Amino acid sequence: MLDFTQVRTVLAECYDLAPSPKLVASMQDIYQKMNRVVPPSDWAIYAPFVKAIIELKKKRNAVILGHNYMTPEIFHGVSDFVGDSLQLAMKATEVEADVIVQAGVHFMAETSKILSPEKTVLMPDMNAGCSLAESITAEGIEEMRAKYPGAPVVSYVNTTAEVKAASDICCTSANAVQIVDAMEGDTVIMTPDQYLAQNVARLTRKKVVFWPGSCIVHELYTVEDLHAYRTHDPEVKIIAHPECTPEVVAEADYTGSTSGILNWIQANKPARAMLVTECSMASNIADELPDVEFAKPCNMCPYMKKVTLENILYVLHTMENQVEVEQQVAQKARLSVNRMIELSRKLGL
Repeated sequence: MLDFTQVRTVLAECYDLAPSPKLVASMQDIYQKMNRVVPPSDWAIYAPFVKAIIELKKKRNAVILGHNYMTPEIFHGVSDFVGDSLQLAMKATEVEADVIVQAGVHFMAETSKILSPEKTVLMPDMNAGCSLAESITAEGIEEMRAKYPGAPVVSYVNTTAEVKAASDICCTSANAVQIVDAMEGDTVIMTPDQYLAQNVARLTRKKVVFWPGSCIVHELYTVEDLHAYRTHDPEVKIIAHPECTPEVVAEADYTGSTSGILNWIQANKPARAMLVTECSMASNIADELPDVEFAKPCNMCPYMKKVTLENILYVLHTMENQVEVEQQVAQKARLSVNRMIELSRKLGL
């Protein structure tokens, strides 16, 4: 865990991070990407960090992979590539940089290291975990295999390297249905998200059995929440992530992964939309779609919000928080992740 007093002391000694009207004026091109959701006073504070990170990335030959749930100053300000778990997993295999900074949660950094073992992978905050990843272990996988002998195990990428290594293939919310459909046999084990599994079961002929994990963000949304929004505004389009409960998904106008949600909004351009997912999503796409008014029920992921401009700059400066995965575990986990990527590419996902 980073010592924040030390972080701020080190950064203050090495970088000029004081707000500057001149610097703000010189970085308007970056600010335009987020000016609908980031006030000018906040941007004045963020701009020196963004400038320092951009310069240090060049020095380190580093790239930042930013998940869709990052705050706008990270998503638009310093990320070289953005997307959902599947998109970032694929990008980790393609980048030519020496260093990857994972602006996301820990399992994503592990996945980048699994796929690019020769690269240095930095995690801005090692405590940026995931409720789903923490809900399942390799022993849990073996428990499910014992209950359903011969059934293939499809594990969400929101899992540790050890769980990936114990699974047959990984999936994301973007490709879960297609991955399950491609498995041999009539029964498929899905871990660890019970709601994603139940929502997939509605869309496949396979029998889907599941581990009882859930996302602390998406499980908070209720049907009553959606009814309240529709009562207030009958024309609002409700767009839900498949980690929500089946009851919430049934009430939505569209359900999809984070990338699927973005694509649907871009294609349909509803006048008003409510995103039933982590609330930074709406902020990050607001400037791309100025004609869409976003209702913002705000359930934040406390783990994603542990990643800040400050700790991104610090780990790039010190090269601390390097993510490592034990070689034998990494080899087995790589098979599961690569099977997912290869099948996704084959299916055109």
